[in-house]
Amino acid sequence: MTSELARPIVSRLPEGFAAAVCPVTAATITTDAVGLIAGEVEIPTGDVRIPAYRALPAAGTSFPTILVIQEIFGIHEHIKDLCRRLAKTGYLAVAPYLYAREGDVSGLTEIPEIYAKVVSHVPDAQVMSDLDATVAWASKNGGDTKRLVATGFCWGGRAVWLYAAHSSALKAGAAWYGRLIGTPTAKQPKNPVDVASELKAPVIGLYGGKDAGISLDSVEQMRMALKANKPSEIHVYSEAQHGFNADYRPSYDPEAAKDAWAKMLSFFQAKAEISHTAGTRVP
Repeated sequence: MTSELARPIVSRLPEGFAAAVCPVTAATITTDAVGLIAGEVEIPTGDVRIPAYRALPAAGTSFPTILVIQEIFGIHEHIKDLCRRLAKTGYLAVAPYLYAREGDVSGLTEIPEIYAKVVSHVPDAQVMSDLDATVAWASKNGGDTKRLVATGFCWGGRAVWLYAAHSSALKAGAAWYGRLIGTPTAKQPKNPVDVASELKAPVIGLYGGKDAGISLDSVEQMRMALKANKPSEIHVYSEAQHGFNADYRPSYDPEAAKDAWAKMLSFFQAKAEISHTAGTRVP
């Protein structure tokens, strides 16, 4: 069995959608890159370089910066599309591949396999460090990191809560259906509920009332824990499932997704003083 130390760094992002989510649904949204600079870049972090996808307006400089933190499926086409949507509202959007040292999940077909082979081996401390490195990269490549926000989905939703407790540079975060409570491990020692009172930036949590993996009880526990951090807030869409913004999956709920996207942008506008150049959702 290959040791973790022997694993090669993933140096390129995959094309298309992760195998675990195929076939994609007819509702899948495709956002073009017209008016954008979009594509793959490398982020130096520690003694390695990790791949990332970034998109920003083709005209202008010093754009508000948004970290787009991947789903459990990595940086596949959906996350790239979200970066382009955000760039069309005026952001430099950048999504680093945060499993680069642990492996490529794009060809794995089952979520338990993705977790066992890759995700369970990814240390939270490493994720925080890689996000810091991504911010440093953005500051040198067209981003205004004084207007720094983060959004994350599923696995990335959990990471947003943790990063808001870690980073003094972050101005606001949006956590989409990120796990709030779980069994601690040596590499993932704390849950969002454990750091709720330590948030350095406000977070808007966006959750589904019919999420089979995130109980409403855990959401309410997080609400209670956030009382010491009054700028943060949680919204629950009572009929939505986990992954309700994932337009390529059967869980997609267009009404909840549209409303949550608008709430996210409004939250960023209020908390990070970011004005958006386009409407609340693209397309």
